[in-house]
Amino acid sequence: MEKLKSRKFWLCVAAFLASVGTSIAGLHSNNDVVVGIGLICTILSSGTYAFCEAWVDGKAVDNNKED
Repeated sequence: MEKLKSRKFWLCVAAFLASVGTSIAGLHSNNDVVVGIGLICTILSSGTYAFCEAWVDGKAVDNNKED
């Protein structure tokens, strides 16, 4: 439930939805470049969020080991 209060999470959701919207717009206009950009941005937004969460979790574990 705490994830729903995370700004990083909501930023990732917004980026994901915007990227999906871009892909849909590209499909509607038959523009393969726009579809590709939307797909790449969808993957990058999810990957960036996962990386940032892993980084934060790793730092928390390191800080707990020092205590």
